[in-house]
Order: sequence, then C-alpha cells, then structure tokens
Amino acid sequence: MIKAITFDLWDTVFIDDSDEPKRKAAGRPTKATERRQLVKQFVDKYQQVSQEIVNAAYDAQDAAFRKVWHDQHVTWSVKERLEMVLKGIGVTLPDEELAELVRLHEEMELEFRPDFVQGVHDAIKTLSEKYKLGVISDAIFSPGRSLRKLLEDEGLLQYFSTFVFSDEVGCSKPHECVFNAAKEGLGVEFNEIVHIGDREHNDILGPEKMGMHSILCLAALDRGSDRNRADAYFEDYGELSNLIENLKD
Repeated sequence: MIKAITFDLWDTVFIDDSDEPKRKAAGRPTKATERRQLVKQFVDKYQQVSQEIVNAAYDAQDAAFRKVWHDQHVTWSVKERLEMVLKGIGVTLPDEELAELVRLHEEMELEFRPDFVQGVHDAIKTLSEKYKLGVISDAIFSPGRSLRKLLEDEGLLQYFSTFVFSDEVGCSKPHECVFNAAKEGLGVEFNEIVHIGDREHNDILGPEKMGMHSILCLAALDRGSDRNRADAYFEDYGELSNLIENLKD
C-alpha cells in the first residue's frame, strides 16, 4: 500500500530552461553566458583576463562536474565549482566577493523563474490529503534554499514534509543515500513509497534498486517512455492520482 510520494523537481514540477525565453525578452543573455560574464566582472576587479580564458576555465569545470555527478553521484556546491574556475584562471577573490558571486549564481533562477508544469499545483494539493509528500532533487546551480523558495512562492512548500536536496545531503540520485534520507524523513518503508521523476537513470532505476515504486513524468518532456522500466507513466497530471491508486492492487 502506497503511503508516501516523492517528487523530483526539474522537468517534473517545474520546467527546466523555461526561464530562458523570459531572459531573452528582457534583453538578458542565457544563464550559461551570464554566469561566465559574472566571473569575468568579478575577476576584472583584480586582474584583467579575457572572456575566452574565463569561458575555457568554466567549460572545463562544467565537464568535470558532469563527470562526477554522473559517475560518483555527487553535485559539487556552487562555491566549490567557482573556486575551481578561479583556480583555472589563476585568481583568488576575497571571501566577501566570492560569496557574492556564489549568491548571484545560486539565485539566478529566482530572478527569472521557471514555469511550473500544468496541473501540478492541483495534483500536489490533492495528493497531500492522502499521502505524505517529499522532494528528492539534485541541486545543479540552484541549491535547496532557492528550490524551497520557488516552491514556497507558488504555495506548494506547505504540502511537503521531507526535502532531500543533493547539496544538503552530500549525494545525488541515483545514490541510495538520497532514498534512505527520504525514507527516514517520511517514516515509511521503501515499498510504501512511489517516486515521480523524468529521468530513467535517476528517477526510475534508483528507486527500483531500493524496492520503491516509480512513475515516469512525461508532462514536461519525453525522455524515453518507450523503453522505461517505471511502474507507470503519465503525460497529464490529471492521470497521476489514479495511477498511484492502481499501484495498491
């Protein structure tokens, strides 16, 4: 019997990069470009460096981050990532300057916010009346602090009792530690939890290994519904409640 539901966030509750058109309409560069420009602005106060050198150092760090994220299931903090970029450039920023650069990175998606998936508000509210709800989300640039703010300002934070963010627990999906943390926080057994997410590697195979149920979310985009191993999948949040009910049979 299902007693609890955990949700991924990106491309499950809100839509990744849906803020980019808003940035463009406001005359702002993409997030990737602005991050690199910010590093140059801060570095230029102490040492003149070309944008090309900054870009190269940032690209190298991004590649290393993705490798560790995928292979070791760890998401380096934004501070750690920026320290790597600065080391590659050969510049050290004062602590207060580094802290501000980190903040600007971490809160970038609070200025131009992602769109929430259609129907997710009503679905979460309705499901919270029957089940304990939790969040399991990797933090790439937006840390748990910023992700909570996105949920809070949409009136959704109140429906969740447990939050497992990779920057706070020190590991990321599909590492077993995130699912252990969710189980502990929810106070139920693994076979009583269903996880909702959009990536088979992270959100389907990870829970499967722990004895959890899983449902693939296609409401934002389809990453491969034809070959997934989830218990079910949906394109419309209006379908989710019935899918979860059927898992009890």
